[in-house]
Amino acid sequence: MRKILSNCPVSCFADEISVSLDRQIQVLNELGIKFVEFRSADGTGVADFTDEQAKEAKKRLDAAGIRVSAVGSPIGKIGIEDDFEAHMKKLQRIERIADIFETPYIRMFSFYLPENADPKDSRDAVMKRMDRMVQEAKASRLVLLHENEKGIYGDNATRCLDLMKEFYGDHFKATFDFANFIQCGQNTADAYEMLKPYIEYVHVKDARMADGEVVPPGTGDGQLAAIFDKLDQSGYKGYLSLEPHLANFAGLGSLEKDAAVRAENDTEKAFCIAYRALEGLLGK
Repeated sequence: MRKILSNCPVSCFADEISVSLDRQIQVLNELGIKFVEFRSADGTGVADFTDEQAKEAKKRLDAAGIRVSAVGSPIGKIGIEDDFEAHMKKLQRIERIADIFETPYIRMFSFYLPENADPKDSRDAVMKRMDRMVQEAKASRLVLLHENEKGIYGDNATRCLDLMKEFYGDHFKATFDFANFIQCGQNTADAYEMLKPYIEYVHVKDARMADGEVVPPGTGDGQLAAIFDKLDQSGYKGYLSLEPHLANFAGLGSLEKDAAVRAENDTEKAFCIAYRALEGLLGK
């Protein structure tokens, strides 16, 4: 089998392994994964970390030879009508965490929209808030990575492209999430062609178009193998960040609106299944 994307470091959301950071680190070492997209550990979400907690986590990760690829923050995952000034303070807090973790990347979103509303009605409000956040990232010399997520303004490729045309640059780039596009009814091949100049980071997560259920990478309708091949041909050397979403890990309900209950409760088993599937896609 031909190896592809061999120069791309594999990262992951290790809180899908365990709540415990020590157990996260142990399993990552067993699998040989050297990067983590840090979202939560020891029962605390990254946005709520104190400086001391972040420094201690960094110390433990360093000792294990694991680096932080990005802060898996919840920034932009609020309603477009919610208190934005308080959210800006949260962004500033996360910027401090990113500095401690020694990563320039902060994962973020583009605001939940009112149900059954036309996204065009919220565009101006979204753009004003996004501009504030991008300017904040620029001042802090950090990079906001916009993730397509169901229910937000940038959920489908057309509106992701709208955001990229407005803000793409040194401090605002795209994270490409296969499963989230599938769950919005978006063909991932079409999304890739629209967004390929802007992709800085990739989330490895697959889903079925029929029911939106998340499945092991390469077994759903995300067309991961074909798009990985296109990324390889394009010279992509960014992170491949594994986000299995196959089990009922702690915090799942807070990450997805109306999160479906997963059949699997063994989080370590589910994570390893997803990782082995990714290895297969990469020809390892």
